[in-house]
Amino acid sequence: MEYWNSTLGSGFILMGILNDSGSPELLCATITVLYMLALTSNGLLLLVITVDSRLHVPMYFLLGQLSLMDLLFPSVFTPKTLMDFLQSENMISFGGCALQMFLVLTLGGTEDLLLAFMAYDRYVAICHPLNYMVFMRPRVCWLMVATAWILAFLSALGHTLYTMHYPFCKVRKIRHLLCEIPPLLKLACADTSRYELLVYVTGVTFLLMPLSAIVASYALILCTVLHMPSNEGKQKALVTCSSHLTVVVMYYGAATFMYVLPSSLHSPRQDNIISLFYTVVTPALNPLIYSLRNQEVMGALRRVLGKYMLPTHCTF
Repeated sequence: MEYWNSTLGSGFILMGILNDSGSPELLCATITVLYMLALTSNGLLLLVITVDSRLHVPMYFLLGQLSLMDLLFPSVFTPKTLMDFLQSENMISFGGCALQMFLVLTLGGTEDLLLAFMAYDRYVAICHPLNYMVFMRPRVCWLMVATAWILAFLSALGHTLYTMHYPFCKVRKIRHLLCEIPPLLKLACADTSRYELLVYVTGVTFLLMPLSAIVASYALILCTVLHMPSNEGKQKALVTCSSHLTVVVMYYGAATFMYVLPSSLHSPRQDNIISLFYTVVTPALNPLIYSLRNQEVMGALRRVLGKYMLPTHCTF
């Protein structure tokens, strides 16, 4: 197998999900609609949380951070994927591929940790309501967010540099929607078994450990909710927690399949579908899941729309 010198080569060829689809035009239109939904819904939710002072509490501060990530996540690759399909151009430069991988890993890792912090927020709010503003004071919230971003940044930087240092073979076709570690390692003309083990360990750290914390938080929440005397209190707690759990299942399920399961269980078509799910579908659905059943968010949305977007009557 011939080696490809990345400094001299023109880049990689992304053979994404649109190329393997039986109806690429329909799939392209679907991805476009989902992307626009993700931009609109997350942008609107972020605006509402920022503008409405009644939502300036830890729960919605963390939700606003999630909306920011879901705004950025699909933007890393979706516009390029759609433009490449329309122009019949699937090339991506070596540097562009590295940047895309770094951004995806950073945003994905940050969201993993943030979802765990959001579960902790719900645990404190329901199990220790009298101490909620002590345990979740602004300084603690900012520390949570900063920790998630910094740890994800460092992990993404290390993985990107190490993945891209491999010599790649002359066959430069990445049978994937975007530049991620598993499909790129298949192009490496070197033994990657040890590094694949490191990727697995990192995947367990960033996925299964936060997931364990989420499960433990909700087990304690469930015990507390079952002992609540008020049915209204039970219902409100369960509605809030069910929204978060739905997002957790969608995101962690797809990400675990991609980064924790052995490579022998992967196929290009499955990987493309899974990546599309957690990078486009989940960000599009998250704000709908959190807002449609949340009366506080819906009320704030009506107030913001009424204040800034509804026409006012002119007086003469």
